[in-house]
Amino acid sequence: MTFEEFIGDQQADRMDVVGQALEEVLSTALAQSCITVGVYEAAKLLNADPDKVVLCLLATDEGDDADVALQIHFTLIQAFCRENDINIMRVNNMHRLAEILGGMDGAGEPKDLHCILVTGQVAPWKDGALNKVTCFCKESRYLDQWVPIINLPDR
Repeated sequence: MTFEEFIGDQQADRMDVVGQALEEVLSTALAQSCITVGVYEAAKLLNADPDKVVLCLLATDEGDDADVALQIHFTLIQAFCRENDINIMRVNNMHRLAEILGGMDGAGEPKDLHCILVTGQVAPWKDGALNKVTCFCKESRYLDQWVPIINLPDR
């Protein structure tokens, strides 16, 4: 086994651990009503009280790369999060996000899961899952990967 293969295996294992921790963070935040879902709702919260936000998730499907308006929103949200020291990640599995968060709103319409904010739960160092996600974001920034990409595992 070469060094590159060894590092690649470790990185894959680490991504699985972070993906599981992210699922736990989302489930806990949903149960505590500490989640804001939707690009416009997220923008309103970020404008009103960015200090409450501990994590921002930007999620896409395969066809969303061609949506210029969505990409502009993502760029602006990413810049705002970096400026306000908010951890940010991209998530590639919208189907799994819909399973975790419930894919429909109260009126039976599909939720806009493109932007998800997790707000003021307990301190990150007291919540093991949130601590893992926060550490992963910080380590990614040290490696000049400002918006790390996570693929939530299917269940």
